[in-house]
Amino acid sequence: MMEPNNARHEHPSYKADFHIHTSYSPDSFMSPRALVEAAVRSGMSCLAITDHNTIRGALEVQSIAPFYVIIGEEISSADGEIIGLFLKEEIPRGLSARETIGEIKKQEGIVQIPHPFDRFRNKRIQRKPLESVLPEVDIVEAFNARTTLRRDILKSTEFVQNNRNEFNIIPTAVTDSHTAYEIGRTWVELPMFTGREDFLEALSHGRLVGNLVTPLVHIATRFTKLTKRFIQPIPKSR
Repeated sequence: MMEPNNARHEHPSYKADFHIHTSYSPDSFMSPRALVEAAVRSGMSCLAITDHNTIRGALEVQSIAPFYVIIGEEISSADGEIIGLFLKEEIPRGLSARETIGEIKKQEGIVQIPHPFDRFRNKRIQRKPLESVLPEVDIVEAFNARTTLRRDILKSTEFVQNNRNEFNIIPTAVTDSHTAYEIGRTWVELPMFTGREDFLEALSHGRLVGNLVTPLVHIATRFTKLTKRFIQPIPKSR
């Protein structure tokens, strides 16, 4: 468990997760409805849906969920993956990290860096381009439940601590869920917010609860990706 020094406990609050995938991602079979059902069972009250290079899954979840849903996208920039939150339109893949962040900011979105030091994620943003855009970054995943090595989590945590004051970076903890099994195992408890305008202020007072999942989830994800690529198209709905 990790908890920022300035954490406060206010009620009412959200139990939130800001990195979730649905069947609109090429490496997940979890339909929007299955995701919603798992989230309700786990007591989640706020989710950011961040499918790879699309917001379609987020829009569908938002249309059926009884809880707060943030429209997000995990974008494959030319320099590595970057998450945009509170998006209105999809952002194309293949742009540089700086261009991708510029597109997020044009929508008044929020920039989140996923799994920055997980050595087994070959699509993670590399250190040099990350440092070059750090003044524009809002959130860094200090804890990603799918990170295999604890020393990689420690590296992410130390990176946030070393840069938090200078760049006003806020840490978060996420599941990076691709399956219903993962939902609710890691979360942030934070004061309720009304939208993008007060989201970062609320998150800065969040309590981060991190629990690693089994590394076997990566095998399941690879199998899913291969199956969907060669056997069937990406499921679009329930």
